[in-house]
Amino acid sequence: MASKAKSRKYVYSFGGGKADGDGTDRNLLGGKGANLAEMAGHPKLKLPVPPGFTLSTEVCTHYYANKRKYPQELKKQVDGAIRKVEKILGRKFGDPKNPLLFSVRSGARTSMPGMMETVLNIGLTSETIPGLIEQSGGNEAFAYDAYRRLITMYSDVVMEKAGGIEPKEGQGIRHQLEHLLEKKKAKVGAKSDTDLSAEDLKDLCEQYKKKVKQVLKKPFPDNAEEQIWGGISAVFISWNGKRAIAYRDIEGIPEEWGTAVNVQAMVFGNMGQDSATGVAFSRDPGNGAKIFYGEFLVNAQGEDVVAGIRTPAPINKESTGEQNKHMESLEKWDPKVYKELDAIQKRLEKHFRDMQDIEFTIENRRLFMLQCRNGKRNGPAAVKMAVDMVKERLIKGDEAVMRVTADQLDELLHPILDPVAEKKASMLTKGLPAGPGGAAGKIVFTSEQAIAAHEKGEKVILVREETNPEDVEGMRAAEAILTARGGMTSHAALVARGWGKCCIVGAGEIDVDVAGGKLKVGGKTLKKGAEISLNGTKGYVYEGSLDMISASEDNPTLVEFLKICDKIKRLKVRTNGDTPEDAKKARGFGAEGIGLFRTEHMFYGEHSAEPLFKLRKVIVAKDDKERAKALKELYPHIKKDVKATMQAMEGYPVTIRLLDPPLHEFIPTSTKGKKELAKATGVSLAELEKRSELLHEVNPMMGHRGVRLGVTFRDITETQVRAILEATAELLKKNKKVFPEIMIPVVCHPNELKDQYEVVKEVHKAVCKKHKVKKIPHLTGTMIEIPRAALQAAEIAEVAEFFSFGTNDLTQMTYGFSRDDIGGFMGDYLEKGILPNDPFQILDQDAVGELVKAGIERGRSTKPKLKIGICGEHGGEPSSVKFCHAIGMDYVSCSPYRVPIARLAAAQAVVEEKAAQPKKKAKKKAKKK
Repeated sequence: MASKAKSRKYVYSFGGGKADGDGTDRNLLGGKGANLAEMAGHPKLKLPVPPGFTLSTEVCTHYYANKRKYPQELKKQVDGAIRKVEKILGRKFGDPKNPLLFSVRSGARTSMPGMMETVLNIGLTSETIPGLIEQSGGNEAFAYDAYRRLITMYSDVVMEKAGGIEPKEGQGIRHQLEHLLEKKKAKVGAKSDTDLSAEDLKDLCEQYKKKVKQVLKKPFPDNAEEQIWGGISAVFISWNGKRAIAYRDIEGIPEEWGTAVNVQAMVFGNMGQDSATGVAFSRDPGNGAKIFYGEFLVNAQGEDVVAGIRTPAPINKESTGEQNKHMESLEKWDPKVYKELDAIQKRLEKHFRDMQDIEFTIENRRLFMLQCRNGKRNGPAAVKMAVDMVKERLIKGDEAVMRVTADQLDELLHPILDPVAEKKASMLTKGLPAGPGGAAGKIVFTSEQAIAAHEKGEKVILVREETNPEDVEGMRAAEAILTARGGMTSHAALVARGWGKCCIVGAGEIDVDVAGGKLKVGGKTLKKGAEISLNGTKGYVYEGSLDMISASEDNPTLVEFLKICDKIKRLKVRTNGDTPEDAKKARGFGAEGIGLFRTEHMFYGEHSAEPLFKLRKVIVAKDDKERAKALKELYPHIKKDVKATMQAMEGYPVTIRLLDPPLHEFIPTSTKGKKELAKATGVSLAELEKRSELLHEVNPMMGHRGVRLGVTFRDITETQVRAILEATAELLKKNKKVFPEIMIPVVCHPNELKDQYEVVKEVHKAVCKKHKVKKIPHLTGTMIEIPRAALQAAEIAEVAEFFSFGTNDLTQMTYGFSRDDIGGFMGDYLEKGILPNDPFQILDQDAVGELVKAGIERGRSTKPKLKIGICGEHGGEPSSVKFCHAIGMDYVSCSPYRVPIARLAAAQAVVEEKAAQPKKKAKKKAKKK
């Protein structure tokens, strides 16, 4: 007889010192479920975790794949898990005399704070309320407070949102119920929810149920079984809710992951003055300091802390701020519980080897741990924690570099308010510093306004009474966020901190009038569109738009972190720089050379008038003699810029690209400019215009530019090469370390490079003779930016001593897109999913990347040690940097401010490469008998 197939396991229990899973089961149980199992069941932890069970992410996958139907065996497994919890606690779900209540929460693999749904107090019905009153020692007010919370959450989450009902702004069932609450408080003179009597709350619950039936056209369910399945379904449905989808898109979380559902026995922080709830961090998530940091509320449930409804008290002296300094800390309120909590957070951080975000509840002075997870942190905090944990030997360098994202590192390079301007500015108010850096912009009051303004290119500050998860897209669009309510663990603070966005919360002096489109603060009224400035590091708000200054590279923690990266990475990181100032800035950020010095940039911007005028004389010269005279005038300017930049790089290589753009770009367009040039060259205006017209091209980007200029006008190449080599010789005589790399652009055929290489050799010989030296160190190579060049790389490498892939132009020519004109269609391509991303921002590995790989393989088939790098802006984009590492490049080059990010990405590439390699099995030693 065939044995019966074992049914698939969908439900995993935890509690009573045991757990079905552990912390490694994140993909199956979600982050929250895996950590609950670890806290409850790991032999070294076994913490006071309320028992419960997790419905795996596989249930979510099945639910959506089968038209929102559950696996057949799920009901039986859930019932069995409930029986286990009942046995541990000695209570029974749905029992009138000794009821067991549950919370139902989401839990994806990665934290998505506030993006999915939660329902508390499930199992509370008209039948079980008396039993809860008895359990609480006759505390009727507590029982009915819990009941009105359940009605609010269930009607909002299960009956409205999961039911697909989309009310108008401010008319949702939660808003309507909260209106009844405020009305009741006003009627009885209650300042806070906790001031309401049992009779007040009992009456309010009846009003709530009537309102639910009136608005949603069906009654609130008075059955424990119906409530728990309604809650479970609502969480699964919320995985594909608007705000969850928006957050996943922003954070790059795949839809197919799904969410788990955690069902956990309720413990009550709102049972009276001996109960409380709170959120804490094992280190300060705002700056990374090694202090236990957190907030708590007496006589409250968890949602009260994160919702920002009441200002929470600090857990200790280190957590005290301007808003809560007058409040009693947890350490003083109950020293014994605080000591237990402090010991647990230390154990958790040591166990998980990362900063922990902890949620806890105190029921009648007894501590319970509701969850822990790796805490969200901003950039400065992430970098500091990574550096400190390496010093503490909690983690190694490889782990440290993977703890910091490119976006977080970028935050350390964020602009801040100009301290001088800030000192003179008029402070409007202050709040809690929840997000780093500074920001200035126009006030908007809704998420929709922020999105609309962002699409127009306007910088805005989103001002709210308090944010909620529906605001997530507007928060992302805004430069910064300012809220009147909420603490450091409120929704706004958590989300902004995760993104590294400037944010101030709990600015209690602000009175926000969304309907009226204005805010009042300190006797002033500011309307929508008025400008304000925020210092998110200090929590200060100023009137008007203050000047900003860029972040400094002289951050000692950043320097230490990047040293850790440098010990790991193989890929060198250079910068694209055109001035000595660029070079100095990039060296400050750790650049190991210049990968692209564009000679034409000396003809733009500051101090460019004189060299540009002389270049124009070269361009409009009528013959070789006239052009030679003009080049002689231009020569000192080229040498001066090249010399100063090489000197600033202190011995690191400098790749100097010879003149690249089409010549017509430099011709004056104004009549005044033309007249001046005509006068200087001794020709009439008509003659000048005639010569200019000859330079006109139908498609200049594919016309007479780059190497083609050098082939046609040999003396243009000679002048530039001579300036480079003369500057090098002069610096070497002064015992300065310099190493130029001469790069010839827009090459498509080996013969072009051979032609120009002969010019370089001749000039090198002449300069050596002049300076009485045998050799001037340099390399001559080319930029690979045309598909044909990539495919002919083997032949080109016979001449070239290095390749530098110009991926901006290579992308342009591969796609047939003009990078200057993609604005008209790229938005639609991305929105419709035609392209996964803008190929000018993130290197297209499928096609452009294949050309790059082909170029490297073919080039090194001729010269195995051929030096190869990339100098497009892709050189500072993390995934592109990792690709360059994988295909064996020697260096990447990017703008100065992207150098730290490229250094991090290069280190992460090594760590990821190691992780992808199969681990070698330890050889078993033969046991000697």
